[in-house]
Amino acid sequence: MKSIRCILLIALLQAVTISPLFAADDLDRIKSSGVFRIGTEGTYAPFTYHDEMGKLTGFDVEIGTAIAKRLGAKPQFIEGQWDGLIAGLDVNRYDVVINVVSITEARKAKYDYSDPYITSYPALIVASSNSRIRSFGDLKGRKSANSLTSHFGAVASAYGAQVIPVQGFNEALDLLISGRVDATVNDSLSFFYFIKRRPDAHVKIVAFDNAPGSNDESGVLMRKGSPRLRAAINAALAGMRKDGTYQKISQKYFGEDVLH
Repeated sequence: MKSIRCILLIALLQAVTISPLFAADDLDRIKSSGVFRIGTEGTYAPFTYHDEMGKLTGFDVEIGTAIAKRLGAKPQFIEGQWDGLIAGLDVNRYDVVINVVSITEARKAKYDYSDPYITSYPALIVASSNSRIRSFGDLKGRKSANSLTSHFGAVASAYGAQVIPVQGFNEALDLLISGRVDATVNDSLSFFYFIKRRPDAHVKIVAFDNAPGSNDESGVLMRKGSPRLRAAINAALAGMRKDGTYQKISQKYFGEDVLH
């Protein structure tokens, strides 16, 4: 009887030890179903939004569609509000979230990321005619339009600027264009999108804050435990850069390569 119990115990231990090696990877489900489920907001232009015809579009939507193609699957976009978007991964509502999700240590503790597919930097923006401000060091004593609680406002203040409070990027640009402030320190991606739509706006970037830790990288967010899916997505992203697909999408929405 004891020998039978020992045999059963050994078999159970072997099953517990071996089973993780054969645990299902999310890539298996995607391959078998032919569907790549993507969580996204659908309300955050230019990344994920609805055009005038009501069609879901945007930078992240096109990136997700291109990844799905390289996985041999059709993209299925599942929209949700930001507050609960990431939590949708926990209940298997979708396979990944593609919604310009910043890569943070807190999120990496619970989820996996792909390699970064977009990078943002604090940019120093001034009027096109401004020749006095050429670097962040020139901000001392100047007026910079920024949200008081934003990281960009903190950067401007650290360089000695007088921060003029605004509600967001558009208001900051309005004050700058009207000449009521000297500059704004703001998100480079927001500027690229703005100037793509408003090429006649007389504003320019004169410097980027390239200090370590100043940039904000975003990646495809997924559940832990699917290393083959992560590898396949990274391979898809690398392939998109190699064949020019990524650059084409980036130019369409920002007029720039926004990974570097």
